[in-house]
Amino acid sequence: MLKTIVVVVEPEYQINLGHIARTAKNFWVSELRLVNPKCKYNGKRALQYSKHARDLIEKAKLYSSMESATKNTLCIGTTGIWHKSNASFYNVYGMEEFTNSFSKQLRTARSLAVVLGREGTGLSREELKLCDATISIEANPKYPILNISHALSIVLYEISKIRMQDKAAEIDRSLATSREIDAAVEIFRKLVGTKSHIRDKDAVVAGFRHMLERSVPTRKELKALSVGLAERGAAPNSGKSANKNSSRINDKKNNKRNRK
Repeated sequence: MLKTIVVVVEPEYQINLGHIARTAKNFWVSELRLVNPKCKYNGKRALQYSKHARDLIEKAKLYSSMESATKNTLCIGTTGIWHKSNASFYNVYGMEEFTNSFSKQLRTARSLAVVLGREGTGLSREELKLCDATISIEANPKYPILNISHALSIVLYEISKIRMQDKAAEIDRSLATSREIDAAVEIFRKLVGTKSHIRDKDAVVAGFRHMLERSVPTRKELKALSVGLAERGAAPNSGKSANKNSSRINDKKNNKRNRK
């Protein structure tokens, strides 16, 4: 599993650190790294605003440079203002463009570092050069700068969607295939064929198929259903036997009442 790290360069406000930790915890971030913090990073307000993510604040690691904090990671920077002429030089991507271009790297990398710049000035040009890619979130050009924790939530959410796609693929692999559904329907068709009181057998079988396809069963669920249908089909007279037994019991009860 990809280890996600959030790196904050020279954070100035405890409240922002608290919000950053809380956002990070929401999206499976395992570690918070701080480069030359300008505030008491584990102060009262930072802990207060981190809520249930205070462990990230308490265990935060301190570094003297961004380079050392992002060593041996896929390093992703963030920026609010950039010039199109410098986009290719600094590897700047829009959010969607980034996830499309780096989906393979995000699946194969061992560690991902999302780097947040200073609240006032962001990352320097030299720091941007250290990044494997830089994300710029499109926003209102009249007010393009997002709060640092808000920007982080967008970046982490978009990256987490790749993780969710992988989980969805795992779920898909556990679902019954169309061939397996066909096999279950065939078992049901044979069972219906033994029931003389069912007039429109094709309609009943079609209804069964529609129900299966709408319910999207897993392989395990469909196997259990198929076993039950097969067992029922192997004893087509069981219903008649049950009716006969029920009739005998009722006859005995009636005889007893008549004697009284």
